[in-house]
Amino acid sequence: MRRRTGATAPRAPRDTGPPPPGLRTVTGGPDRADTRSAGLAPDTVDADVPAAVGRMLVGVLGEQVTRAAGIERTFAQDVAARVARFTLDGGKRTRSQFLWWGLRSCQGRPGAGDVETALRVAAAVELLQTCALIHDDAMDRSPLRRGRPAVHAAFAAQYATPDTAEAAGRFGTAAAVLTGDLALAWADDTVAGIELGAAAGPRVRHLWRAMRMEMVAGQYLDLYGQIAGSRSVALAVRTAYLKSARYSVERPLALGAALAGADEPTTRALSAAGRCAGVAFQFQDDLLGVFGDQERTGKPSGGDIREGKHTYLLAVGRARALQRRDRAALALLDRCVGDSGLDAADLERVRAVLVATGAPGLVERRIHRLVARSIRHLDAAAPEPAAAARLRGLFASVAGLRTAGGHPRPAARTGGAAAPVPARAARGPAAAERGTV
Repeated sequence: MRRRTGATAPRAPRDTGPPPPGLRTVTGGPDRADTRSAGLAPDTVDADVPAAVGRMLVGVLGEQVTRAAGIERTFAQDVAARVARFTLDGGKRTRSQFLWWGLRSCQGRPGAGDVETALRVAAAVELLQTCALIHDDAMDRSPLRRGRPAVHAAFAAQYATPDTAEAAGRFGTAAAVLTGDLALAWADDTVAGIELGAAAGPRVRHLWRAMRMEMVAGQYLDLYGQIAGSRSVALAVRTAYLKSARYSVERPLALGAALAGADEPTTRALSAAGRCAGVAFQFQDDLLGVFGDQERTGKPSGGDIREGKHTYLLAVGRARALQRRDRAALALLDRCVGDSGLDAADLERVRAVLVATGAPGLVERRIHRLVARSIRHLDAAAPEPAAAARLRGLFASVAGLRTAGGHPRPAARTGGAAAPVPARAARGPAAAERGTV
């Protein structure tokens, strides 16, 4: 991009060398790998999986930022350090937790080498998630992530001037693509650098390759559903399956099982459990995208409506309105969904229409059934009891359910009271769901 008159973007320095002082605070000192994860006992990881993975990430990212600074300082400051900050600052490490408890459910007490390997694979999964989120925000033009400016927005703001605001926006999107690409490259580097045994190695690498491609396929279906103006419930479920279920829950669980050397029946049962819980995870995210509180989610409420996302919630809402021949509801949805400038009043009207169709209640009930199925599959794997309890809690948590006595229970309704579900409407979504999960 050519720099316009009046732009204040700094000229990239020619010299390389040690990382600037500001980068050292990003990762806690990138001159050498953080050794605090080495030799961790499994009980220590059990007590706080996110913290253990975070310590591993400090070392992995520190080494990568140091390498980046040896290539080019501006690149290291703007891109490499941003990957490190984004990965370390925020997020629940949900995928890492599924990986760890998948391992623990199949292997009672892993040795020190197994712990180290699992944490390194988990660090790679977190970097893959960084790539996915940065790219997703850029594609959706979402201004916020985790309550702060999204990466593309932060890039644009960093270099914008009154004369270059439009160009800075384009630059921000392009720079965010490169930043996500770097996170993906670092994720691959991390997996490639792990010494895996003859049994686990091929399984882990097969799962890793599959997970990367499935993530891209799901993101593409998300975009395709918007441009094609799809109304298909089946496509919405398929998108949820690929975009979230597989790479968020199913594949991390399977990676843990592979690292534990689990047999095929156990791996299949855990994968089925993750598949059901993962679809429930995306359905809950769909509800939050329309009805969620921005202060809690860290993302703009109503973003899915303004972007015209083809979510399961919207697909069911349209199907219910069509079944009832509610032309006013359909006209409102057609007019408002996909309107990037939708105001608060029209957004509230969309919410009211969806509630009137009973779609939020139907989605919530589907979520609860999916979690129940995930637990049945989990029980079939005969997991270690303590790990099984943790997994049941995770299944409920990602689906937005609370637990009582170790079993998921419905949380407070997101979208208001649901209308009764006619048999025909119930059959359609359920049939599509069975086709993928």
